[in-house]
Amino acid sequence: SQYSAVDTNPLSVYIMQPIWNKIIKIVPLWIAPNLLTFSGFVMILVNYFLLSFYDWDYTASGTSPGLVPTWVWLFSAFTTFCAYALDSIDGKHARRTQSSTPLGELFDHGLDSWATSIFVLSFFSVCSRDNGKTGVSVYTMYIYLSIVLFNFMCSHWEKYNTGVLFLPWGYDISQVVLIAAYLLTGVFDVEVWQKPFLFGYYITDALVILLIGFSLLLSFPQTLYNIHRAHVKKTLKSDSLYEGLLPLVSPLLLFILLTVWVILSPGNILAKQPRLFLWMVGVAFSNVICKVIICQMSGTHPELFHWFLFPLALVVYAAISGLLGWMEEAVLAVFTVLLTAAHVHYGVCVGKQLSEHLNIYIFSLKKRVQE
Repeated sequence: SQYSAVDTNPLSVYIMQPIWNKIIKIVPLWIAPNLLTFSGFVMILVNYFLLSFYDWDYTASGTSPGLVPTWVWLFSAFTTFCAYALDSIDGKHARRTQSSTPLGELFDHGLDSWATSIFVLSFFSVCSRDNGKTGVSVYTMYIYLSIVLFNFMCSHWEKYNTGVLFLPWGYDISQVVLIAAYLLTGVFDVEVWQKPFLFGYYITDALVILLIGFSLLLSFPQTLYNIHRAHVKKTLKSDSLYEGLLPLVSPLLLFILLTVWVILSPGNILAKQPRLFLWMVGVAFSNVICKVIICQMSGTHPELFHWFLFPLALVVYAAISGLLGWMEEAVLAVFTVLLTAAHVHYGVCVGKQLSEHLNIYIFSLKKRVQE
């Protein structure tokens, strides 16, 4: 299917696009667009693991300011900007080199679906977890992450139904806010987040309110409106309500299972291992959404239950029934590693299949030699 995306965000249209159009001119024409996409993703990962090294349990900013060196915050701002730039120019570069392919589209959106959670998890190092005085609770972190992922899912669910990807306004705004937050932290250190700045509210409170406001008052209604408009114009991909709602079943079940584990965990798993648990949430979500993106691109129907829901249900049942006992954290760790490996394996397999099918290399503009 022909890729079509609509971007109406003034920040993007009037400020960012002109910047990307300048940056794109520096990129050599022999570089494959997927290489740009992948480099951006690698920078997000490097940044995430660097922050994990200095701040494994999200307490550095709250209890011991200065634990994360200043250069790390500045490096975070730099990598976030680079990833944002690379993600914004990869499509332009593909058109410039006449190498736009379904593989490139899938590669871009598939990595985005994973990067979305990693951006959020890195940002939590800035606000730190609740220590009685400042910071946000691990439950707020979980809700925050879920809302961001819900937003991401909405735009792809919308594309599944309308065939058009309406780029959410929140994306550009969130990237600019993230870069600004890292720069602020680098310049003024983490104390800037720990002083009330307006009416006794902290900046982090304002950001949470902004996020929820953007999602529930802007993105979600916009999605429903776009689907409704397509329905009126009779341009919906399918008239059946069941088929239209099908891609939402697995993500919703995923969210329900994870939430049950968070609330009923006898060992309070989220408080004990917030980084592991939230990483697992992001990977699981990315895998479920990648299936939806592939179905939407290939015009096929997603299965009702994503395979991963079955092992997850078993683990959650074993955890909340007390079967795991003191091993709950160890099981979460093993489960997270296996899930991440399965997700990477899935991505590599799909990439290989598509590159063979389309007769192209993933990271090179040279054509494959026909066997």
